[in-house]
Amino acid sequence: MRPQTKQPLTVQEQYLRKHKSHHRQVSFLRFFLLGIFLLLWEVSADLDWIDSFFFSSPHRVILCLGELWTERSLPMHIGITLLETILSFLLVFFVSLLLSTLLWFSRQLSEILEPYLVLLNSLPKSALAPLFIVWLGTGINTIIIAGISVAVFGSIISFYTAFHQVDPEKEILIRTLGGNRRDIFFKVVLPGSIPTLLSTTKVNIGLSLVGVIIGEFLAARRGLGYLIIYGSQVFQLDMVISSILLLCVIAMLLYLLTQSLEHYSKKHRN
Repeated sequence: MRPQTKQPLTVQEQYLRKHKSHHRQVSFLRFFLLGIFLLLWEVSADLDWIDSFFFSSPHRVILCLGELWTERSLPMHIGITLLETILSFLLVFFVSLLLSTLLWFSRQLSEILEPYLVLLNSLPKSALAPLFIVWLGTGINTIIIAGISVAVFGSIISFYTAFHQVDPEKEILIRTLGGNRRDIFFKVVLPGSIPTLLSTTKVNIGLSLVGVIIGEFLAARRGLGYLIIYGSQVFQLDMVISSILLLCVIAMLLYLLTQSLEHYSKKHRN
């Protein structure tokens, strides 16, 4: 029998193989840079290049996390911050979608409110947090409102802008076929804006986390923001840095989740 000859790869197979190789290389370099950073951090602390009391070190962070875990307080603090962030993010998305839809349907309303949205979006949200405490008191409601305030105004502007960037020829086509403004929105504008909506949500998840932490700094007795403030007050800087690193991990996981939803949407659209 003749040995089977290996079939040459098609252009699509070559592209997919190159694409997977590129992603593996990027992932490797990401973890490599992280490993180098942690190694340099640990060595610098061990050799007294930096003061480990102020800058901590990887092994001190692990010991601190282990101590918090054995006290059974760490899962509670992480869970509270995650819950507040997810609730804030979901409310930002639905409120932004609702209000931007109303602005699209009413041109006069959008002309009236657009300057106010720009103004509110430019305000430093940390300045509003004390007002939320006075109005709502301390507790989870204040923290969720703080998380919403950081992201909602910019999100409304982004959604509304995306609605107006849809191909106008498609809107004309719907009108010539007898469709009304409602048909244009649900059959053309909203489906055509999905990529922008998803890309905006990737930003909003991080902004919601920032707002939640601002709220926890001022109005919480639980959560990672509370641990940061408490640790700085009692000079337990290992706790502060450990909480900050946990926030980085949470932010990355939430970002990857929204990114996977974006890839899933692209796959099904194609």
